[in-house]
Amino acid sequence: MKRIIKKFNFKEFIKNFKGNFNKYISTNILFLSYAFLTLIVEIIVRSVTVGGFSFKPIIADLIVIIIIGSFGYLFKPKYQFRYFFAWLMFWTCLAIGNTIYYQFFKSFLSVNLLSTASMVGEVNDSLFEKLHFYQFLYLIAPIIFVYIHKKLYKRNYYFDVEKVEKGKKMFVYNVTSGALLIILFFFTLTATDLSRFVKQWNREYVVGTFGIYVYTFNDLVQSIQPKINTLFGYDEAAANFREYYACEWEEKTVKNKYTNVFKGKNVLFIHAESIQNFLIDLKIEGKEVTPNLNKLTKEGLYFSKFYPQISIGTSSDTEFTLHTGLMPSSSGTVFVNYYDRTYASMPKYFSDEGYYTFSMHANNADYWNRKIMHANLCYNDFYAKDSYVVPDESDPDYIGLGLSDKSFFKQIIPILKDIKNKKSPFFGTIITLTNHSPFNDLEKYDEFKVTMDYSYVNDDGEKVKAEARYLEETSMGNYVRSAHYADAALGELFDSLKVNGLLENTVIVIYGDHEARLSKKQFERLYNYDPLTDSNIDKESEDYISMDNYAYDLLKNTPLIIWTADKKYKGEISDVMGMYDVLPTIANMFGFKEKYALGNDIFSKNEKIVVFPNGNVLTNKVYYSNLHDEYITFTNEPIESDYIDRLKKHSENILEVSNGIIVHDLIKSEGENVGECTDEEE
Repeated sequence: MKRIIKKFNFKEFIKNFKGNFNKYISTNILFLSYAFLTLIVEIIVRSVTVGGFSFKPIIADLIVIIIIGSFGYLFKPKYQFRYFFAWLMFWTCLAIGNTIYYQFFKSFLSVNLLSTASMVGEVNDSLFEKLHFYQFLYLIAPIIFVYIHKKLYKRNYYFDVEKVEKGKKMFVYNVTSGALLIILFFFTLTATDLSRFVKQWNREYVVGTFGIYVYTFNDLVQSIQPKINTLFGYDEAAANFREYYACEWEEKTVKNKYTNVFKGKNVLFIHAESIQNFLIDLKIEGKEVTPNLNKLTKEGLYFSKFYPQISIGTSSDTEFTLHTGLMPSSSGTVFVNYYDRTYASMPKYFSDEGYYTFSMHANNADYWNRKIMHANLCYNDFYAKDSYVVPDESDPDYIGLGLSDKSFFKQIIPILKDIKNKKSPFFGTIITLTNHSPFNDLEKYDEFKVTMDYSYVNDDGEKVKAEARYLEETSMGNYVRSAHYADAALGELFDSLKVNGLLENTVIVIYGDHEARLSKKQFERLYNYDPLTDSNIDKESEDYISMDNYAYDLLKNTPLIIWTADKKYKGEISDVMGMYDVLPTIANMFGFKEKYALGNDIFSKNEKIVVFPNGNVLTNKVYYSNLHDEYITFTNEPIESDYIDRLKKHSENILEVSNGIIVHDLIKSEGENVGECTDEEE
């Protein structure tokens, strides 16, 4: 029998391929439109947040789009529009929310934020200030999709497709395609990619590598950690905990010249809302923005490179890290999601020393769940909003979120006098309120000029004096005026404390809780303004101050001042310092031992390392960006790769140990099980 071998016909193959391709396109217009528009939304939201262009996150999100879209084929063609439109609207709304949220917090929305949604009303002015028209342009995508749907409907597309479409087969094809892409995508990932994806403490990295849609589903899984993590990962977290503290505790007993210098003294912490360090010694038209803070930095110990270590919990993160020396939670906020754990806190240590502990704040006690969390941190009393006379919004003493700082400080003096007379020694925290974004109660702030006087020669050759807008009607200008008011209120508080004998035998600790969330554009105007053109000077000018990502990040530090009336201890400390270093520093100065803080006494000989919740690391030598895996240096010394690797390992260890403590309540369950150090490097 003669075997006939049919030759491959390339032209016929191309013809068949084109026919099948055209048929697929013509019968899947709705699905392809949904996929294309959803992908465009993904690309735009990522470009306006983390920036840059990469195919890796596009492929990752395309997988999500395909798999989700495949379920649309289980519906009849005439009902598929509703399914695809619902998902497109969901991603569009998510894009709008993430764009706005990223501008405010430099992070991305999380399911855990639902637990703090009740607080949005308190800061709605701050939120609305960040709203811009372009943030809603994503809505063009669903509008286009509706337009396509109507066009298809008019030409009986759904009726025609229903005759030929095999829904279940298309579902299987799409799911299979998605699965194959997942396998291929997996081989493009590094161990670092996978580690950061699982831990998700660097949300920018996750979005930049895996896309916004993959991040969203990963966050959904991460959001149920408080419910399931006690069942998974405990053994590993407990082992890390025991090993870390077995090695660390030995180093925390070393004394220095500040050991016990304040033992037995009263202490007042002043939580200065949104006060950034660039304000110190800043003058506008020769007038100091913060004259009282400037004076205090000269009279006390001033830590000029002090950095908060906040995540999405902002002020509550600062309070948590300050009090416990631990990092914020990688999922949710400690004050809201992990308030029922056992923490070794600063108020508890002082309470064990016989101190009366209290906190004061003119906001609602339930805001950031402070009423419950302050009690858990071992404050004896919390003097919240109901402890003061708070007027309505039309009153001059109502500024921003509520009671003005000046009125608040006047009203706490009698309480402080009573505490000193009856309950000394005391440890207290005063949380200010006025200098909170959006800094828009301009008519209620003290007068402070944010324009700029200048002179120029007119066309007639005459020298003319003029006034330029400079910071007028800008976020920076409003912030400067608000900070000037807050500083004036602080000056009045110190005067009242002195008159009432409350500064005697008392240590005052002032700290800025976090940055004011001003944009790079605002800082560029502050430092590079040209009054002649009412714009910034040329970037090529030698006087131009660059505001790249690194410069911008390094401007996020806040003041920390430790002050006493006798001014015995003063001077600038220029070593880098994090919020988690405050507890061990205070413990040394007040003569008690603390166990679990992840930072160090700033006056110890240990290397100064500040770890941020996103994995960035700052030392006196370098600032390392976890997102870009690169660093800048502050020294002429060569930086070895081993040094950077060690910082990365230290950062990851700190974040893992801290999160393990928070999630698994390890201080309570493992605190007595810490043994001897087995780390050979130690």
